[in-house]
Amino acid sequence: MTEPGPNIRRRQLGRELRRLREQAGMTIDQAVVVSGLSNPTISRIENGKQTIKPKNVRLLCQAYGVGVPLVDTLVRLAEESEDRGWWVAYSDTVPNWFEQYVGLETDAAEILSFETEYVPGLLQTAEYTRAITKASWPNQSEADLARVVELRQSRQRRLDGPNPPELHMVLGEAVARWLIGSPTVMREQLRHLIDMNERSNLTIQILPFTAGAHPGLSGPFAMLRFPNDDEVSTVYVEFDNGSLYPPRRQDIERYTWIFRRLQELALPVEDTNSLLSTLAAEL
Repeated sequence: MTEPGPNIRRRQLGRELRRLREQAGMTIDQAVVVSGLSNPTISRIENGKQTIKPKNVRLLCQAYGVGVPLVDTLVRLAEESEDRGWWVAYSDTVPNWFEQYVGLETDAAEILSFETEYVPGLLQTAEYTRAITKASWPNQSEADLARVVELRQSRQRRLDGPNPPELHMVLGEAVARWLIGSPTVMREQLRHLIDMNERSNLTIQILPFTAGAHPGLSGPFAMLRFPNDDEVSTVYVEFDNGSLYPPRRQDIERYTWIFRRLQELALPVEDTNSLLSTLAAEL
């Protein structure tokens, strides 16, 4: 069993602080008055959306009438939640907004992803990664390019480690047909998808062109479910130089419905593998 990462510890701490507030019979607005913290700060703390400072934990515990040794335990958890993960070694290679996502992805128990243009990073071969990176950043040095490839492969190692996440991916048909790199690179990538689709914790489905209009036409996204959560709690939408995390419950419910509908419209795993095999043979 691996140790929980900082994002998981932050979520655990936030959940416990919310329980203590409710046990004290306080609303967030009442906690604001007693603790001196702002409403957004307490809300983000309880939802694990930001680093939780030990001093804020002490203020909230004081407001809720929590005594030692529980206060000391929660403060220690706050200190541990500030630890940075393995991905910090690549901070010179990736922007801060993507570094944040990698941290969340590392702790996720389930990852659901919809992509329309290219194979998601967790499923890319090294040469495929090189090809798409060079297309986006043609002036990047070989050393920097190697670092990008290394980061992608580091993210993928969790799929081979203990307690790998469940991975469910819907890929638009264009993903499988768009020639990235050379025919050899693309053929190896398609065969890699077939191999990955044999894993018990992973499903890849192709959304065919014949599906017609569908609710994912607005663009790709990813959703994350964390340990001890019954449902998805984080939605990630990426654009060229940044990302968004739609925060409202109705946003998460909407994206969840979209993904389930895309799964219904997509080819079953067996038919997906058959299509991938045919396309690979044509290259």
